[in-house]
Parts: sequence; structure tokens; C-alpha cells
Amino acid sequence: MEPQWNPSASSQSPSIIFLLIATSCTWLLPLTSPQRIPTDPQAAPEYAHSIRLDGDIILGGLFPVHSRGDRGTPCGELKKEKGIHRLEAMMFAIDLINKDPELLPNITLGARILDTCSRDTYALEQSLTFVQALIEKDGSDVRCANGDPPIFTKPDKIVGVIGAAASSVSIMVANILRLFKIPQISYASTAPELSDNTRYDFFSRVVPPDSYQAQAMMDIVTAMEWNYVSTLASEGNYGESGVEAFVQISRETGGVCIAQSLKIPREPKPGEFDKIIRRLLETSNARAIIMFANEDDIRRVLDAAKRNNQTGHFLWVGSDSWGSKISPVIGQERVAEGAITILPKRASVDAFDRYFRSRSLSNNRRNVWFAEFWEENFNCKLGMHGKRPGSPKKCTGLEKVGRDSSYEQEGKVQFVMDAVYAMAHALHRMHRELCYGYPGLCPRMANNIDGKELLSYIRAVNFNGSAGTPVVFNENGDAPGRYDIFQYQITNRSTAEYRVIGSWTNKLHLKVEAMHWRTGDPSLPASVCSIPCRAGERKKVVKGVPCCWHCERCEGYHYQASEFTCELCPYEMRPDTNRTGCVPIPIIKLEWHSPWAIIPVFISMLGIIATSFVIVTFVRYNDTPIVRASGREMSYVLLTGIFLCYAITFLMIAAPDVGVCSLRRIFLGLGMCFSYAALLTKTNRIHRIFEQGKKSVTAPRFISPASQLVITFSLISVQLLGVFVWFAVDPPHTVVDYGEQRTQDPSAARGVLKCDISDLSLICSLGYSILLMVTCTVYAIKTRGVPETFNEAKPIGFTMYTTCIIWLAFIPIFFGTSQSAERMYIQTTTLTISLSLSASVSLGMLYMPKVYIILFHPEQNVPKRKRSFKAIVTAATMSGKLTQKGGDRPNGEVKTELCESMETNSDSVHMARSGLK
Repeated sequence: MEPQWNPSASSQSPSIIFLLIATSCTWLLPLTSPQRIPTDPQAAPEYAHSIRLDGDIILGGLFPVHSRGDRGTPCGELKKEKGIHRLEAMMFAIDLINKDPELLPNITLGARILDTCSRDTYALEQSLTFVQALIEKDGSDVRCANGDPPIFTKPDKIVGVIGAAASSVSIMVANILRLFKIPQISYASTAPELSDNTRYDFFSRVVPPDSYQAQAMMDIVTAMEWNYVSTLASEGNYGESGVEAFVQISRETGGVCIAQSLKIPREPKPGEFDKIIRRLLETSNARAIIMFANEDDIRRVLDAAKRNNQTGHFLWVGSDSWGSKISPVIGQERVAEGAITILPKRASVDAFDRYFRSRSLSNNRRNVWFAEFWEENFNCKLGMHGKRPGSPKKCTGLEKVGRDSSYEQEGKVQFVMDAVYAMAHALHRMHRELCYGYPGLCPRMANNIDGKELLSYIRAVNFNGSAGTPVVFNENGDAPGRYDIFQYQITNRSTAEYRVIGSWTNKLHLKVEAMHWRTGDPSLPASVCSIPCRAGERKKVVKGVPCCWHCERCEGYHYQASEFTCELCPYEMRPDTNRTGCVPIPIIKLEWHSPWAIIPVFISMLGIIATSFVIVTFVRYNDTPIVRASGREMSYVLLTGIFLCYAITFLMIAAPDVGVCSLRRIFLGLGMCFSYAALLTKTNRIHRIFEQGKKSVTAPRFISPASQLVITFSLISVQLLGVFVWFAVDPPHTVVDYGEQRTQDPSAARGVLKCDISDLSLICSLGYSILLMVTCTVYAIKTRGVPETFNEAKPIGFTMYTTCIIWLAFIPIFFGTSQSAERMYIQTTTLTISLSLSASVSLGMLYMPKVYIILFHPEQNVPKRKRSFKAIVTAATMSGKLTQKGGDRPNGEVKTELCESMETNSDSVHMARSGLK
């Protein structure tokens, strides 16, 4: 009968709600009475929701014996491994503890094991059984339907709970258990949320939380050089918190971007998994899929990938819910090939294998779900009312696990046993301290075991578990992170299996060489948004997606300073070949073997030889009339200048240093200054003589050779003075000009080693010589009317005209190439050739005719009769008048008169020429 509730009880405490749920009239009796296995299968459902083992201390157990039901039914199909194996592991561990004389001596552990049906709400309803004994029952206002008072049976007092499996279930149950201070130890719940000691202070676990697992998975992704991944989570605490932990780590560490974070609904609609696969393909570069999903969802995701012909595209990275399970990959081996999974480090418990293989219908009646397992495992049915009415055969009861069916120990068996042993060790220490020397339970533990006190003992346990690994808890009740890394591989024999490829214990140890991929290629598959940039390229990150970028090459004189920036090399450096650093720009100078140097040097050598030949000839014939008539002193000064103009070529091509630069400053304009100072003195003297002759017969002053030398060296001293001032203001030194040959292509850039002589300084140095040259040209023009038989005015004039033309051509060439990459070569060659040509013009027009006469016509090199200055002026005046007449008469008359006059005054002419020279 159903209990009736009196509304007047509404003033009672909220605990009355649990009382109403937990109490009943007569139907509650079977729930709390000693368990028995019914012989009639029809009676099985009445007892099929729990297992009860008698003991002095009762532990609760929560296991997903069945999957989640469909269409409103709470429970679905039986879970052979995750359900039966695990709950049998708890009972096996209790058996071992009860037989152990050292652990809890004279104390028997019992159990109350419930089925959560893989559903948190259903598990919450079931877990109320654990708190019945702690609820004060007041039945005064409760009556059964027939008016009788309710019959209350004494419920078992649960001191601790082993479970649950799913994190969502553990969270739901933990919220109830903490209200009643019942410690809870989970064997499989890994949600990071459960590490919150302020909310789940009575919760502990022998498996590491997903925060460790997420870190291990992040380390795997990093080791695989993947930086663009998607996440896939089952809706619920386990999946969502696991992905959240992974995403949080990716944000903190950087380097890994999340392309998409998808969630699998609790109740997926038809076609939901195909939709998930299509969405994952929207970011096809994110091949790696980080999965925190339950076993059923994993299987359906793989099946959807197979249906959509994506076998081999995705790179699965599964959490411990995938681990090394066979069920998610059965029939989908090819699409799961290469999957990397993670599982808390465990070892198979051989004793449990022997125990479970020995289980049968006859010796395992305490397990109310074992009959259902038997039918499922051997594909048979028990009697007419078996769970598998469509099975072709009946169960004989003589079947044997592992012989007539496949058997492999479920991965969490070790942890279930460790959880039971952790509770036992805590109770043992508690008994030793509270009941020292007392056999069995002392009154302090028999009447009431303080859950908070028991929790402190649980957190302090430290023993070697069933696999030989230490079982300890931190301050949050978490076990240390120890994982094995698996890869699902298909060998050449077409056999699929999970192979251990590494481990993680606060640090990843991965055997990359042990990994195998579908393509057979030993190189790691890629899951990146953008391929790495080559050396010398910077990443231009796509806004909002730091793992996606465009590669931009560092151009010009920029080098790759970091992954994301290009910086300009120092001025004296250029990027290296890979543009990852800067190297010094090569320094060059004008080499002797360069064509730009060979031509000027050749011309200079010819000029020096010719000049030396003229000087030797003049010295050899120093007292002959031709040499004397040329003005020996001024000729040697002029020849010295010509020689210096040729010699400066060697200084301009020589490797620059302080000494060479000093000599360049001195002799660059000195050669021209010598030449044009001498010529200017000559032309000025001629001009003054004939201008004076027009006025009087008195000779002008300063026309003697000594005076001419003084004037010449006075003009030269101005040049030297300017050079010395230049030395004082700016001492000579060398510089490396990196701008002269700084081409757009850095590989062609060169630094030019040269003297610190700017274009302005060069103009100033040559400016004075050019001024002398222009002045000399002016005097040459003024004396152009003097007959050539009187002096050298006309040869000097031709020399100056030609020289002006040379230097007029020099200026645009020299300054017009200032932006050229070949500037150094062009300007040096132009300057040296211009100097050599100027010297050659002077040498050729002024001295070669004289040398020719001296050497080949010595008969003309004879002395003439000297005349007085008056005779010279008279002859010059007559010559001027004859020239004037020639402008007014016919050509024949002029020629006749001029010839007659010249014959008449031939002696005077020779005397005049001799006197003027």
C-alpha cells in the first residue's frame, strides 16, 4: 500500500521529504531485508535493483550496471565490463579484506551495491538508500491506506560509498552525501569540478582528475606538433569540464588553438552525429579531435565519420573514457586507426581474473544481475522468462567465462579494488586509534562512525594498491596523475589492437617511433591551420586566431627578428642568406686589376714616361736656344705640374689609409696648380709686355725669370695654404661609405672604403686650380692677336681652350653619376683621366714641338742676334699694324705686303722672340 501524507506535517523539517521517500508500508521490507536469489525469474525484478552483503561495517557501492534507458525507461542494456566486472571487483576486494587477518581483524565489511543505470537523476534516487539510517523518522502523521501505521525496518547504516563511475553521477550523489557527512571514493570520476574541496569536501578518488588528463593530452598535442585542433564533448560534467580544462590549458600555455568546440547532446536527435562530422569538416585543417565523450557517443561519432567517407581524415585523441576499450571500435577499426587514447596507469589484477573466471550461476547468487550477465555473455537464455527471449539456445549453467566466451579484464577493476582498500585502510587506522586493543568494533565505532573523522583518515592513507602503485590523496582528495598512452593500430596481419606508446607522470614520455599511421608514412600527420613560415618570413597572424597566419617575407635590408617581426639591419650590415640575422656588408675599394683602374694607370704611365723624356731632353739640351727661349725655369715648373697630374692617378687608386688620404689632399690640386700658375704667369707676362709696348718703350716690371718664379710660387702657396687649413679643420681619415653601393638587392650591397673627401671638398681643392685655368684662358684670349712667331701665346691658348673643354665635360660626368652604384669607379676614373688629359694637352702642345726640333731639326736650334727692347716693341708694333691692314685689303695684297714686311724685318722678329722668351 502507498503511504498517505498528512498536510499538518508541513511544519516539520525538510528531512521529512526524505522520510516520505524512504518510508513505506509493506513494500519496503524486501528492500531492506537480507537478500536472496529467487528461483522464479518472475520474482527477480523485485530484488534486481541492489546487492546486499552482511557485515559489521557496511559500504555503499554505485555502479553503471545498465546503460541509460530509452523512451522514459530508466535503465537500458546490461554493461558487462563497466557494470558487472566493476561491482564484482568490489565484492572480490571485500572478500579479500575479510580474509586478511592484518587488515580490520575481527571486523567484517559488508556492502550495499546499487545500479545507477548511467543516469544521474536515477542514481540520486538510488543513493537515498544510503542516508535512510541517518534520517530521523516520525511516523505519527503518516498512515497507510488501510489506516494502519507504517512498518519501519532498520536500514543499514552506510559509513562510506564506493563510486560512482560517471562524473555527473558522482557530482549529483556527492551533493547528498556531504549533507550527511558520508565519505565517498570514486574509481572512475575524473571531472576537474570534483577537485573543489569547498563544494565536494567528502569526495575523494583513486583516479587522477581530468585536469591532469587534459594536461597530458595537451602535451601529446604539443609533441605531435599540432597547433589547430577541435574538441568534442559529451554533454555533462565529465565531457564539458574535461574540454574546459583542455581549453583553459591551451589559453595559458599558448601554441594550440581551438578551431571548434562541439557538444554531443544527452539525447541526440537522428542525424546529429552526421551533423557533427560536417561541422568538424568546416575546419578541415583541424584534423586532430580532442574527445571527452562517453563510450556510446564515441562509437556513434566513429560510425558517422565512416558513413561520411572520412576514414583516415580525423586524428582522434581520446580521454580515459575511450582508453583501451574494444566496444567503441568494434566494426569501425579502420576509421579508428591511429587514434591516441589515454588511460590512468593500471595493471591487470591476476587474482581477479582467476576469481571472475570461476564465477558461475551456482556460486555467485549474491549478484542479482549475474543471471542477466550470463545470458548476455553466452548468448543464451535462462528458462522461459529469461532476459533474451530471442536467443536460439538455452543456458545450461555449465558454461565457463573465458572458455566459452571472450574475457578481458575491464580497465577500472584495479581502481575499484583500490577504492575499497583505501576505505578499509582508513577504517583500520581509525579502529586502531579509537578502539586500541579492543577486538571487533568498540562502542565508539559501533554506535556512530563520524564521517568527518573517517574522511581525515581516508585522506591520510598511503599504501601500495592492487597493481603495486602507491594509493595516496592530496588535500583535494585527488590521486596523482599517472597515465598510459595508447594508440589503436592495425598491423600487417590486419589485427587491430591498442599498443602502449608512452606514459605521463607530470611529464610526457612518448615513443614516436612506436607510432603507426594509416598511410604508413613514419612522419607525423599534420593538424595545423597554417604551415610554418620559412626562414626569413614573419607570421602575420589572422585576427582572433593566433594559430592561423600568412607568411610575409622580410624584404630589403630587413631580417626576421622574431617569429612575428622583421627589423632593419644596422646601416653597415645586411641580411644573411636566410634573412634570420645580419652580416657585415663586404667592404671594397678600387683594385689595381680593375678595368676602371687599368686604363687610367696606363695613360698615366705613358704620360709619366713622356714627361720624363721631355724633362731629360730639356736638361740634356739645357743651354740650347730652344730651351732657353722656352724659359727654362718656368718650363721646369710647368713640367713638374704635368708630372704631378700624371702621378696623382696612383694615389687615387691606391688603398685608402691616413697616409694616402693625406697625399691625396696635397697633390690632388697641386699638379694643376703648378701647371696653371706657370701658364698664367707666362700669359700675363706676354700680355703686359705688349700692352706696355703700345704706350711706351719702357719694359714693364717683374718680367725677369726670378720675378716669374716668385709670382708662380706665390700662386702655388695659396693652394698649399688652403690644404694646410683643410688639414687643421678636418684631419684626413678613411671612411666606409655604405650608401654609395646600397642597392635594392642587399646581396649586391657593398661598403666603399675611401678617403673622407666629400664632393664639396673636392671642388674646393680643385676650385683654385680651375680659377687659375680660367684666368689663364682669359689671358690667352687677350694675347691671341700676337703673332705666333713672337711667342707661345697661341699654343697656350689652344692648350687652355682644350683644357676647358675637358673640364667642362668632366663636371657633368662626375656629378651626374653621384647616384650610380658604380659611382666610385666612374668618378675616380673620370677624375684621373681628366687630369691626365689636361697634362697631355699641355705636354703635347707646348713641349712636343720643341722636343721634335731639338732632336730632329738641330739646325733650327741655333742662336739669333739679340735686339734691344725698343727694336722688339717696334717689330711687334709693325706686326700689329700689318695684321690690322690685313683686315681691310684683298687676300693677295695682304699676303704680298705681309711677306715683304716679314722679309724686311726678319732679323727684328727673331730678336723680338728671343727677347720675349
